[in-house]
Amino acid sequence: MKDGFLRVGAATPEVRVADCRFNADNIIECVKQAAANDCSLLVFPELCLTGYTCGDLFLSDTLINSARKELLRIAEETADLDLAFVVGIPVRQNNKLYNCGASICKGRVMGFTPKTNIPNYSEFYELRHFIPFDEEYPDLIFGDQETLLGKLIYENTVCPRFSYAVEICEDLWATESPSMSYCIEGANIICNLSASDEVIGKEEFRRDLVKMQSAKCCCVYIYADCGFGESTQDLVFSGHNIIAENGKILAESKLFENGIIYADVDLQRIASERRRVNTFKIEMCKSVAGSREEFDFTPKDIEIRRHISKTPFVPEDDYELDYRCAKIIKMQAAGLATRLKACKIDHAVVGLSGGLDSTLALIVTAKAFEMAGLPTGNIVSITMPCFGTTDRTYNNAVSLAKAYKTDFMEVNIKDSVIQHFKDIGHDENDHDVTYENSQARERTQVLMDVANQIGGLVVGTGDLSELALGWATYNGDHMSMYGVNGSIPKTLVRHLVSHESAFVKDTDPELSKVLADIVATPVSPELLPPTEDGTISQKTEDIVGPYELHDFFLYYFMRFGFAPSKIFRLAKVAFEGTYDDVTIYKWLKTFVRRFFTQQFKRSCLPDGPKVGTVALSPRGDWRMPSDASSAVWMEDLESVDPEK
Repeated sequence: MKDGFLRVGAATPEVRVADCRFNADNIIECVKQAAANDCSLLVFPELCLTGYTCGDLFLSDTLINSARKELLRIAEETADLDLAFVVGIPVRQNNKLYNCGASICKGRVMGFTPKTNIPNYSEFYELRHFIPFDEEYPDLIFGDQETLLGKLIYENTVCPRFSYAVEICEDLWATESPSMSYCIEGANIICNLSASDEVIGKEEFRRDLVKMQSAKCCCVYIYADCGFGESTQDLVFSGHNIIAENGKILAESKLFENGIIYADVDLQRIASERRRVNTFKIEMCKSVAGSREEFDFTPKDIEIRRHISKTPFVPEDDYELDYRCAKIIKMQAAGLATRLKACKIDHAVVGLSGGLDSTLALIVTAKAFEMAGLPTGNIVSITMPCFGTTDRTYNNAVSLAKAYKTDFMEVNIKDSVIQHFKDIGHDENDHDVTYENSQARERTQVLMDVANQIGGLVVGTGDLSELALGWATYNGDHMSMYGVNGSIPKTLVRHLVSHESAFVKDTDPELSKVLADIVATPVSPELLPPTEDGTISQKTEDIVGPYELHDFFLYYFMRFGFAPSKIFRLAKVAFEGTYDDVTIYKWLKTFVRRFFTQQFKRSCLPDGPKVGTVALSPRGDWRMPSDASSAVWMEDLESVDPEK
């Protein structure tokens, strides 16, 4: 189970009501098919061995005995397969009949989990045949072995994270679902064997229920539903199978199509999330759920089939992206408007370069002033051309300042920087880091001093990606009085500016055109002289690497604490066909190195609003010593060097 990835499945075989042999044949075929697909855990529907819709035939010893016989045959005929699976079966014990999920592995029936909540309303009348399980955990003799009956957690001895428990249909819909106790006891996967009939509106409700239960329990949730073959005397079953992981649906079947769905779940991700969220309780010693049963095959190392987005910070759905962009800009603006009111400040200063970050900062500031009931004329937009400024970015900065009706200033800093070089004895033809940073610090001085003059607040422009890489001049563009972009990654900044471009297209087509051109402009600090034809010579992504890669690395490093070797594996899947392995590895190594060495800049960040799950504020989300060593992370990364 490399890197925590495990392939799981939910199966809906064709059934014949009360024909246990036919049903067992189809179950065996599904198990073999799943094993051939490297599946390690497969879940079948409720009472699939007999059929859910047997009615009063459940009171017949003939049916119960046949189910018992066929379950043992299923175990025997799958004994050489390396996977665990759960089958729905009625089980007789102490003159009572339980609706159970039978867990089977390597030819052994490991245990039976009875249904806790028995529905007896509307179209359901299960209490006519079954009783809720409320006893202590008795054993029963099943075949020639003693088997547990009760609330059980199954744990793989080779990979302890591979632990699962079973609940059945109505247990999910009940107020107190058994899955809550199972997860508190350490189960990472919940298997639900279901017979949920289809009525209008139920599909959406069922989907939301499974998704939210997986989020609430911070688990993988495998939901297997009855389908074709169940009696349609009064009900219709659609075989709606769902696999969810911590609030996200990974796989879902089409309605009314029997078969198997698979998903590659990440149990390491589940463990990371549970460790991070300290309100998720783990009470291993209380035996809330019941007994533990062990199984001992080695889960397969799989080639990941799971979809991995190149842009984890950016929704892939256009509607969701548009909604999120609008909300994020409002959140940024609300943060700034609140700060202005709290400090009783009615002026702001924004440094405009004509680049993405400063453009977003101006957009947010203008909307914040609108929220606060202040005129945008109280915003002083300052462009400060110097050695590397191009006509393209300069003209865009001027156009922006005018379009948002701000108070525009131009302060050419060339002479000031040249004088500074003379003061410190630096050759202005030496385009080293001093040459670059002197410009950034001079610009910051101008912004701060103008803010003092007008009693205003300097709005910072730096984004989350730059903070992660330390791509900012210490006490230069690194500093402001309120950093509105501090938790916005570069890949998202582009979409936020594009969103504003689309938003103003009808009311201000010229502004829309300027914003679109800014999005198309290469990212650059413009600290080195332009090329002979007047275009940008210093492109950030040529120096530190593509931001889409760095944002990908940042997300998985920060959000889940994944090792660089796992992040490399994920990136290879996400960016297949875009970057080769050597390129991904090169920039991941750069990311790890810079993330550690540049922490000192993050340790003294200005205030700014958090808008996403990943943030680097030293006061909240990320506390790290500035002199921490990256040796362990580098060593882990070197273990997957594609050139070795």
